[in-house]
Amino acid sequence: MIIIADGGSTKCDWILLDDKGEVAFKTRTKGLNPAVFKPHVLKERIEASEDLKSHIHKIKRVDFYGAGCGTPTPKQNLKLILQDFFVDAKVNVEEDMMAAAFAATTEPGIVCILGTGSNSCFFDGEQVHMEVESLGYVLMDEASGNYFGKRLIRDYYYKFMGDDMSREFAKRYDLNADTIKHNVYKEENPNTYLASFAEFIFTAEERNGYFYKLIYEGMEKFIERRVMCYKQAQSVPVHFIGSIAFFSEDIIRDVAKRYHLEIGNIIRRPIDGLIEHYRKNVLPNSTNA
Repeated sequence: MIIIADGGSTKCDWILLDDKGEVAFKTRTKGLNPAVFKPHVLKERIEASEDLKSHIHKIKRVDFYGAGCGTPTPKQNLKLILQDFFVDAKVNVEEDMMAAAFAATTEPGIVCILGTGSNSCFFDGEQVHMEVESLGYVLMDEASGNYFGKRLIRDYYYKFMGDDMSREFAKRYDLNADTIKHNVYKEENPNTYLASFAEFIFTAEERNGYFYKLIYEGMEKFIERRVMCYKQAQSVPVHFIGSIAFFSEDIIRDVAKRYHLEIGNIIRRPIDGLIEHYRKNVLPNSTNA
C-alpha cells in the first residue's frame, strides 16, 4: 500500500491507497512544514495520529508533498522523521508545488498555491519550474492567508476598517496588542496564527467594498510578482490551488482580465486531484489505469 500526504503549515491530509487505487483510509494531522516547525514538533504531530499508527505496517511507500520542502535541509529533516516512523516503507519527500501541479492539470500551465502561504510554478506536463524562489511568510506570500491576516490586523490598528467592521472583528478575535505580539514573535508558528485571521474575510456577515479591495490588491500583487514572472503566463492556463483561491475565485477572474490571463482550474483541496493522478500514472493495478 502507498500513502500520499499533502502537508501545509496548518494541516496535513493523508490518504492510503491500495494496489487497485482504492482509498483504504483518510486522516488529517496538524501541519508539518519543516521550514517552520522544529524537528521535535514534526515528530510529535506524526506520532500523535492513531490512524497512522494503526496502518503503519501495511504501508510500503510514503509520498509526502509539503510546504517548506523545497530546500535541502528541511526536506531532509522531515524525510528522516518519516523514515523513523514508517519503518517498513520507502519515503519520498517533495515540495507542495509538485502535488499542486499533479492535482491541477496534466498539460503545461502555471500552477499557484494560495493557502496559509503562497507560491507558484510553471508545470511543463512532467516537472515544475520555479522562476522565483519563495522566501516564506515574512518576505513574500502575497495573497496568502498569512498575508491577509496581517493586513486585517494592521487595518484594525490603523483604523482603516470602519467602526462597524472593527467591532465585528474585535468580537471574533483577541486583538489585545500583547497577545498578538506574543503569538507573532514568541510562538513557533506565527504564519498559521496570522492566517487564522483571514477567515474573517470570508465569514463576515457582509462581503463589502473593503473586503473586495483588500482581496483585489492582494491578488494583483500575487499575479504581478508570481505569475507574470513566467514568460508562458499569457500562453497557458493559470491554475489555482487552496482555500484562499477557492473563496476568491470571482476576484481572481476580475484581476486576471487586466493581465489577459486564461484561468484554468481552481481547486480547494489538491488531495483529491492527487488521488486521480496516482490512479492513472503511478499504480499499475488501479481500476482507472
